[in-house]
This record gives sequence, structure tokens and C-alpha cells, in this order.
Amino acid sequence: MRPVLFTVGPFAIHTLGFFIALGAVAAILLTTREAERKGLSSERVMDLLVFVLLGGLLGARLGYIVVYAPGYYLANPLEALRFDLGGLSIHGGIAGGLLAALGYTRRHSLPFWTLADAAAPGLILAQAIGRTGCDVFGIPMARPWPWGVSSGGTLLHPAQVYEFLLDYLLLYFLWRRRTRVRFPGQLFLMYVIGFATIRGVVEFFRSNPVLFGPFTVAHAASLAFILAALAAWRRLAATPAPVPVSGSDVATGPAWRVALTTLVLAITSLLFFYLVR
Repeated sequence: MRPVLFTVGPFAIHTLGFFIALGAVAAILLTTREAERKGLSSERVMDLLVFVLLGGLLGARLGYIVVYAPGYYLANPLEALRFDLGGLSIHGGIAGGLLAALGYTRRHSLPFWTLADAAAPGLILAQAIGRTGCDVFGIPMARPWPWGVSSGGTLLHPAQVYEFLLDYLLLYFLWRRRTRVRFPGQLFLMYVIGFATIRGVVEFFRSNPVLFGPFTVAHAASLAFILAALAAWRRLAATPAPVPVSGSDVATGPAWRVALTTLVLAITSLLFFYLVR
């Protein structure tokens, strides 16, 4: 993956940064739409999303620094500010965004779990788009599969392709389920469990610090996310609150249209990854 996608005058637009920004915009648009469908103020939601994005970026950067390269950044503290060069942890990003959302919703007396449900499809869409511009490949392939990527003369697993394709599948599932939740927070918890499972599976094709056997730090983080989501699910399901249903909640639209849109997104990401890189 070429690090610079294009230039605008003296400014270099980095591929990873471009796709992270594109994913963020897509998430904001989708989340705002879902929040309006649930009867929430789009203006207030936009304010919330600004804090969530900032918290997510800080959490993603801090998570990467603490887990993967603490010594380097202690010796080079100013490098911690170079968000444009990558070095982001998705687990840290989600944790940081959640903390920011919790703080904002409590301060302004907003329904956290309802907003979390509204954000779930947008979050996984942002992750899929962001992964399209990722330049961290996986482990060497045991066989020369045609979808492998060559780096330094070695054929590697395109781990980011595996991840964004699975992310798009999860997006389809969440979009179809978004009007059929039994309690506020259920869709968001489905997202957390789905994302963590995807990350755990893809991690077997990546090269990251190992804890024991084939299991890495990311496996441990994914397991923690799943356990936390299951605990929250049990608590919320035991005390169900009424989920408001508006006229626009009755249907999600034809399944074929949702499937076609998801397929187009996946194919677009694949074409960029293999043809533009």
C-alpha cells in the first residue's frame, strides 16, 4: 500500500489517514440518520460524535503506544503526536470513544444505550472503510493463494482484506437487525461481540506480540470485549426498557437492496486495495 495517496499542493494526503477520515464521515452520516429515526436531536448527536471521535483517536493512539511500543515513545515522546503515520489500536479506539460517550451522555442526560444502538452500524462501516487503507499485512502464506500480497519477495496474507470483508458482513447483519431489538443497547452489544470475534479470527493471520501459544494481546483484548458485552447483555435483558418504535422502524427496506449496497461497498474496497496500492 503506497503511504501517500495523492498530494494537494505542498500537502501529502496519506492513504491511511484519508480512509480513516472517510470512514469517520460515513459513520457520522449514518449515525445521525439513525438517531433521527429514533427521535433524537441530530444537533446534539453531532456534538456527541465530535467528542467520541476525539476520544476514539486518543484511545487508539494511547492503546497502541502502551501495548506495542512503550519504550520507543518514552524515548521519542513527540512521535506520539504523529497520528498521520499510523500506529493505532482499534480496541483502544473503541474504549476511548465509549468513555467519551459515557461522559457526554451523563452530562447532558442523553440515553446512552439508545445512542449506542444508533451508532453501531456506522461504527462497523467506519472500521471497514478504515481497514481498506491499512498497510499492515499478515503472516506469510503457506501456499501461493491468488489473493496474497507480495512484500519483500514474500507472499503474505492480506489480513486487512479478511477484516474489512467480515466487517461488511457484520454491517449487513446489524442493518437488518436494527429495527428488531428487544432492549436498548442490544444492537450495540451485537456489534461489540461481532467485531471482537472478527478481530480474534483475523488475528491468527497477523503478526503481533504473543502472550502464549498462538494467542496475542489482541486476542486477550477481544476476549475482554466479548465478556464485558455478554455481562452488559445479561444486565440489560434482565431489566428491559421499552424500545420506542416509529413509523420508519417498521421495515429496513428490501433485503436485496441492503445486500446489494453492502456488496458494492465490499467490491469497491477490494478494487482499491488490489488496484491502487
